[in-house]
Amino acid sequence: MTLPLMNIAISSRERGGAFYRFAPAARLWCAAPMLGLLGGCDGAPSRNILGSYFPSWMVCALVGLALALAVRSIFKALGILAELPVPLVVLLAIGCAGTFALWLIWLA
Repeated sequence: MTLPLMNIAISSRERGGAFYRFAPAARLWCAAPMLGLLGGCDGAPSRNILGSYFPSWMVCALVGLALALAVRSIFKALGILAELPVPLVVLLAIGCAGTFALWLIWLA
């Protein structure tokens, strides 16, 4: 016996589809814990900035972008920017590192 809603289109029984390899009870017991994981968050982390709520990842990304621009101006002033083989990749890595570091420090 199969449940009518779980009989969606993952190949047919005659073709030996992956859906039909397990008994209906086994499929139910495998799906139940996954459904419990869907309710893990009760809301997205957001920050109130001047009366508007912004997602925290956006604030962290803007800080990372500002950090990359500041590092670029410092590198340009010191003459290091001309020596970098691929400055875009280096500055992108610095911006990402700043974004992820702020995310870990601020929200963890």
